[in-house]
Amino acid sequence: MARMHLAFPIVGLFGMASSAFAHNAICDCFLNDDGTITCEGGFSDGSTASGVPVRVIDRDGKVLIDGAMSEKSEFTFESPVVAFKVEFDAGEGHVITIDGRDIEE
Repeated sequence: MARMHLAFPIVGLFGMASSAFAHNAICDCFLNDDGTITCEGGFSDGSTASGVPVRVIDRDGKVLIDGAMSEKSEFTFESPVVAFKVEFDAGEGHVITIDGRDIEE
């Protein structure tokens, strides 16, 4: 009987751990007809990305544009003339980096 009592707390801990990591960050960027770039973000559980920080960074790590996802979980910016990457930073374990060369229409 003692084993069963120990099993329940352990199972409970595994359940809590899996639910803590039950969602993944999602971000995709695309080129608009006017030359701007729009990034859309969210989470795999359907949560909004409103307010999530977004940075556009050059190859040397200099922040070119610093902003956040809108209420619609979008971020639009002018396409830089230098090589860049977009960083969607939803916190530890939820950072997505998109190379500017991978952004298409």
